[in-house]
This record gives sequence, structure tokens and C-alpha cells, in this order.
Amino acid sequence: MKKYLLIFLSLGVFLNACKKSDDDLTPDKGLTPDSEEVMVQDFMWKAMNFWYYWQADVPNLSDTKFPDTVEGVEAYTAFLASESDPGVFFDDQLLFSEDRFSFYSDDYKELTQAFAGISKSNGLEYGLVKFSDSDDVFGYVRYIIPNSDASTKDIARGELFTGVDGQTLNVSNYIDLLFGDNDTYTLNMADIADNQVTPNDKEVTLTKMEGLVENPVFLSETFEIGGEKIGYLVYNGFTNEFDEELNNVFGDFKSSGVTNLILDLRYNPGGSVNSARLLASMIYGTHTDELFLRQRWNSKIQSELSDSQLTDYFADKTNDGSDINTLNLSKVYIIATNASASASELVLNGLAPYVDVVHIGETTRGKNEFSLTMVDDFEGSYVYNPERENQINPDNQWAIQPLVGRNENADGFSDYTTGLVPDIMLEEDLENLGSWGDLNEPLLARAIQEITGVTGKRGFEVKMPLLEMTNSKMFTILKDNMVLDKKLDINIQ
Repeated sequence: MKKYLLIFLSLGVFLNACKKSDDDLTPDKGLTPDSEEVMVQDFMWKAMNFWYYWQADVPNLSDTKFPDTVEGVEAYTAFLASESDPGVFFDDQLLFSEDRFSFYSDDYKELTQAFAGISKSNGLEYGLVKFSDSDDVFGYVRYIIPNSDASTKDIARGELFTGVDGQTLNVSNYIDLLFGDNDTYTLNMADIADNQVTPNDKEVTLTKMEGLVENPVFLSETFEIGGEKIGYLVYNGFTNEFDEELNNVFGDFKSSGVTNLILDLRYNPGGSVNSARLLASMIYGTHTDELFLRQRWNSKIQSELSDSQLTDYFADKTNDGSDINTLNLSKVYIIATNASASASELVLNGLAPYVDVVHIGETTRGKNEFSLTMVDDFEGSYVYNPERENQINPDNQWAIQPLVGRNENADGFSDYTTGLVPDIMLEEDLENLGSWGDLNEPLLARAIQEITGVTGKRGFEVKMPLLEMTNSKMFTILKDNMVLDKKLDINIQ
């Protein structure tokens, strides 16, 4: 019978459909440790040994490290028990030295909810900057999620804070104060002028809400400037639950006669690979015969997958069957910064062989690998499948999100671990972040100048460059993850 399945389901089904043989691609149950105390570590090792992109480069994941003997079982059990904390075991024993992005969760349900844009949050998205002359830290507001607690408070983009609950933020305490167990905290606000950040008397109390949903389609505007019809879209995450809304925005652009697009990904850490493919199609066209990306897996998996499974072409329909609203552009202006990662970079790289991509901002994060969610379900090849919830080991709620492959564009390029370099370098200015959609906001204004060719009266001098050390997105469960959620058409015998 033929089924249409998401990749986190389809790969497991496809692989398990193979008859058991010496060359079978399904994970081997392998050695069974002689202690239940290492159940989580056992799951982690077996999933990583099979799926991990760098499996061949990690000695602890070698297929020959633990022979199938009594001595081998003892050595394997001792190895798993060498670290009682599964999280530390995952980080210290199983990861390749160059892997910056694989991670774990002790609650797979929380992780899978996060992929749908659902989280516990007060709705304030911000960056954190270290003072140059001390270990103190201050935060700046990037944006506020609509319908959140923060959206009801007196706080806006560009404002700064230097303390929480009366304690000055520094490199030692900011994690506990901002990302600890306290659902409610009070920010101590600050002013900025002439490169100086000065605390003021303003306080803002915020409370985290359960189940807050962030719509990544944050802002869309159409401008007519100098005879040019310009569409502007601020898109803050590749969340496939909002693909239809994204497509509707492009429908509005199309009906308005937009001929130039400014896509603002400055704070977009990534997400769904398929949403990236759809967005690229909305920009370039519904060319279903032209390659958007090709996957590269580890040697165990790469040779076993067909060309149709390894490749993705531009789309003409959304997953819900709606016709893609495309602008058919030959040139696009994309605002991207060091906070732009994974699926954001995938859009820039995937479009590059076909479209003149004018990248305005900073060098991007450099995350060119995709991941899959792994849970303790051997029969499902460890790949999370919502239809197999009752098959997940009820005694093990841990999940891992390892990098399992890389995406290359139609030119075969995927080597951007140091980031994608902008065509027009322009950092954000802490003294002049500007308002969303305001024609004087520096990065938007620079993109408009590039489109119209008209030099405005204002300059683009950056008085206080935004040298961010981290941001609130990096403390969510998803961080800057790129998730493979491709649909495959597979014959299951």
C-alpha cells in the first residue's frame, strides 16, 4: 500500500519495511546493557550510532567499539554508566567536536510542542550584551509577541534593562535570573545615550504564560517609493503551522503589484526545512523541475536512499493543497544577521543559484545541518512519530535532537559553517534600533535605498554596534534548530 508520510515517520517506516539481512539499514538492537540504570544512555548511544551525521568521526560511536561478547557487554555497560546524568553523557561522550547544535531534552512532549511554536513565555524577545569594561550584562528588546503578557505592559522594541528583581545582571547570574524557575520577574530598565547605558527608575513586571503560540509572520507592509512597489515581510521563525498565513501574505503582495521584496530574517533562528522551501518558492517561482536542495547523510544512510528521497524541488502548492502565491522575482533583498540561522540560511543558499540575493546586515550564524527528533522507540527506528506515542518507552521520556545531515543547494554548495557574508554590511545600532516598518529604521532604510537608488538625507553610521553575546531564543527548547519535515511518497510492502 502507498502512504504519504512525514519524514520523521516515513524514514522509520521505510527502513523497517526492509527484510532483515546483514545489509539491513534498520538500527541493530546490539548489546543489551546488564543494568536498567543506564536505560537513557543506552537509547542515546544506539540512536546516535545509527543516525548521527558524524558517527564515523566519533570513536565512542564506532560500530566496533563494543564487541558482541560477555566482555563487550560489560564494557558497554560500564561506558554507559560512566556518567549518571544522561545530558552530560550526551554532550561529553557522543558529540563530534565541531557539532555546535545537537541537543537533548528530558521531556520529549515539551520538545515536540515547541516545534509547533507553543511554549511557556512572557512574550518578550530580547538580546543580551556584555559591557566592554566589566562582567555586567544588559538586555535590549527585539520585539514583543502579540497576545502575550509583555504585549499588555509598558515596554517596547529598543528599550534596555540592566537588572532583574533589583539585582544587576552579570555573566554569572543572568541565566538564573532570566531563565530560571521563576515565572514572574521584574525588569529594571535603563536608558542609552552617547554610548552609555544608565539605569533608570522604570520597572516592568512580566509573567510567563503556558501554551503561548508565536505567529512567525510578524509584520507585512507594502510601500510605494520612487515609483517602486516594495513588499516588506518580517518573518521570525519557520513554523509550518503558519505556512498558509505566509502564503496569504504573498497573495496580498501579488495583488498589490509588488515587484521588489525585502525579507527581514534578522532575528529568525530557523525551524522547518519545508517551510523554507515554500518561502523560497513564493519568492522565486513554482518551478517544480528545479532543485532547491539535496540532502547529505552519514554513510550508513546516504547510499540507501533514492534520489527522490534525497532531493527537494521548488513547490507549487502548500502542504494543505493551496496554490503557492509567487512573486517570480529575479532579485530579492534579505536582511540577515548573526541571529539568522539554519532555515533562514537555507533560504539564502537555496535561492542563490537562481536569484540575485542581496544580503544586507551581518554574517549569519553558520548552521548548515538539519536534525530529527529521536525518542526511545526502537521499532520506529528511534525517530519520533506522533502516531506511535504508545510505542515510546513509558519509562524513558528523554529525547535527543541530533544533527543527521546537511543540505546543499543546486550548485552543490553547503560549506557555510562560518556563516553567509553580507553584500552590504550594516550592524544594528543600539542607540537607534528603530521601529518595525518605519521607513527610517536603519536596515529597512538601507534596503530601500538599494532598491530605489536614491540616497537619503540620513547616513548609516553605527554609533553603538550591537555586539550580542546571546538572546532569549537560545534559551528556548528549539534554539536555532533546523528540522527536516519532508513529505515522502513511499511504497510500503
